[in-house]
Amino acid sequence: MTTLTTDRLILTPAGLSDYADLCVQFGDEAFTRHIFPAPLTPEEVWFRLLRDIGHWEALGHGNWVVRLRDGGDHVGLVGVLDYHRALVPPFDAPELGWGVVPRFEGQGFAFEAVSAAVAWCDDALNAPRTVCMIAPENARSLALAARAGYRPYGEGVYKGETNVLLERRAA
Repeated sequence: MTTLTTDRLILTPAGLSDYADLCVQFGDEAFTRHIFPAPLTPEEVWFRLLRDIGHWEALGHGNWVVRLRDGGDHVGLVGVLDYHRALVPPFDAPELGWGVVPRFEGQGFAFEAVSAAVAWCDDALNAPRTVCMIAPENARSLALAARAGYRPYGEGVYKGETNVLLERRAA
């Protein structure tokens, strides 16, 4: 499993030791408002964590937990995913996903983590293209996606909600 580092961050594959921090992250309505109808319960977080650990084991990629290199504070998640979402139309390339806990928003950490992940996709996965989906009202995430090189290519419906579908061609 791959660990990535940037100037300020360390990205490690999600593991059991991350459970408490993930409960805080996914239990915060300010974080989940653009992703889920409600914050997640500890049980739901546990199942997500087990899914993420299995993702790494089965596919060699998945969610990285993002922490500050200095002090180890939990910043969020960024991942290269293949969730086989019931998305219409379906994804046909690796999916990138990200999220930063509210207290670290606006400090460039999300862009730093996403940049490391897409560089890893370009190099290690040799993926010619990655995709993501973002709720249309999530202006911050849409701006981050654009800054990271993602461009809209359509709309998709996932769990009854319409999302913007974006793609990024490898460097």
